[in-house]
Amino acid sequence: MEAHTGDRLLTHGRTVGEQNRVAEIIEVLGEGGSPPYRLRNQDGHESIMAPGPDSVVQHTGCQGKER
Repeated sequence: MEAHTGDRLLTHGRTVGEQNRVAEIIEVLGEGGSPPYRLRNQDGHESIMAPGPDSVVQHTGCQGKER
């Protein structure tokens, strides 16, 4: 998994009826875009997370960097 600041992390709901969660990646703490990531959730709460297989990165653009 590789992400950059400004990308979004989509975490799929694990049970029936549970909503998917979307958070903005505000800081990449691993080397080369790898986890862990500092996230800002839609409610404004910030956390650090190393996402599992139920998560995908949604790239939002180049932010001035080559990928």
